[in-house]
Amino acid sequence: MGFREGEEERGAPGGYVWLATAHTPTRRHLMPASYLSPAPVDEFTKAREEFGALLAFVQSEAALGMEHGAIESQVRARGDELLRQVLQAHLARRLAGERREHALGADGIERRHHRTTSRQLVSVFGPVEVRREGVGTRGADGLYPADAELNLPADAYSHGLRRAVAVECSKASFEETVEAVPLVPKRQAENLARKASQDFDAFYVQRKVASALEPDDLVVLTTDGKGVVMRTEDLREATRKAATTGTRKLRSRLTKGEKPNRKRMATVASVYAVSPHPRSPEDIVSQTKSESTRLCRPKPKDKRVWASVAAEPESVIDEAFHEANRRDPRRTHAWVVLVDGALHQLDLILRTMARHHVTATLVIDLVHVTESLWRAAYCFHAEGTKAAESWVGERLLAILNGRSSHVAAGIRRAATLRGLAPDDRKAADTCANYLLKYRDYLHYDRYLAWGMPIATGVIEGACRHLVKDRMDVTGARWSLAGAEAVLRLRSLRASDDFDAYWQFHVARERERNHLRLYHHGRVPDRIAA
Repeated sequence: MGFREGEEERGAPGGYVWLATAHTPTRRHLMPASYLSPAPVDEFTKAREEFGALLAFVQSEAALGMEHGAIESQVRARGDELLRQVLQAHLARRLAGERREHALGADGIERRHHRTTSRQLVSVFGPVEVRREGVGTRGADGLYPADAELNLPADAYSHGLRRAVAVECSKASFEETVEAVPLVPKRQAENLARKASQDFDAFYVQRKVASALEPDDLVVLTTDGKGVVMRTEDLREATRKAATTGTRKLRSRLTKGEKPNRKRMATVASVYAVSPHPRSPEDIVSQTKSESTRLCRPKPKDKRVWASVAAEPESVIDEAFHEANRRDPRRTHAWVVLVDGALHQLDLILRTMARHHVTATLVIDLVHVTESLWRAAYCFHAEGTKAAESWVGERLLAILNGRSSHVAAGIRRAATLRGLAPDDRKAADTCANYLLKYRDYLHYDRYLAWGMPIATGVIEGACRHLVKDRMDVTGARWSLAGAEAVLRLRSLRASDDFDAYWQFHVARERERNHLRLYHHGRVPDRIAA
């Protein structure tokens, strides 16, 4: 009996089969088993060819005559193309012959019709094609299970590319971002920044702070504000009204007392832990006189800084207390709130403390007190003189010893005894009023003995780093959404939370873009071949 073409007979060696052909139906031939079907297509062939071309280039006579910088540039460009081919090959092999179960959508409609489609994905190495199976039915949107498996974005830009844009735009302007990430145009870069920052609030709500406070650590909260130049339509209502209805004396420039009304205030906040650092008033005064006497202060630990131009100041301050509570939920540590003395800010903090049932020590920043003393000193002594410096030093030491009311009375008495005119004594009276108004928050003798910080250097630095260094670009006018996105991304990096946030964000993207489309979030499995 003859064999049919391709028929296998038992007894052939491993990896081989006995075959009969159409031309010799009664004769058997021992052939490799791979002869039964065409050789499988190797998706990585182009990647191997690209790698071979790269090796051939670096060994060529032309390359041997080039400077290292030129070779480096060529290897980088060819290397990106090689990696793109590798990614493309992986996707092709991974999804080749993909078959899925029927899909039940979140709408309760079962999809049974299968069709292979393709989409583009722009990766960090360049664009690749993703061919995958769609499952659909008449009257319902199609579902793409492979998109969920790969967690593909809703648009064309990969998560790696989105991450690169998020990092770059948090460091520099959008123009510089597209130079660093040329695969993304400027407008798309701005959109990607907004999308990348959308899980900022949710990340901090769910985050469990890993820091372990030492038994005597202080929990410090501090806040301040910094203006950002905005587009007119994104200013707060009062500022926008002033900007659109106000009149100027001169067309070419502002005169004294006039404001441009172009800025919206960004509220900046910080929460951190720090070890107590007891000092004496004399230590502080000597420190202000000479850099060589600067004390070795403990560094802030687990510092989180952030800023928001969209949220109201009260909301940002409230989040600061929530953050402190996540670190010290049992309230077993001393809380310190550092402020600069702005009445509106102080009022918001006191109301927030009452709402959270928190007992905290409020401390007015010593630098603001010192600046007020310097302005008062020039009512009695010429600017830049040793006498003015000595006058400030004496009164600062008294304030640090808890005698702010005595200092205020002394300043007023000195101005009266000298017979200073109202205009000449204005700065002295302002300083005295300041000391009396905030005397309940100027008990520096206690704060120093307890080892508490008395200066707002952390928040001042945060205002400069988060807001001024990035947002205060000459000629820039920010949209509200764009400014908020950049501030969030910059805050994440400044707080060393960006990597953890990105993992959280990518997981949220999968829920938003894919799992919510399926019944109970179940993506249909592959059907075994």
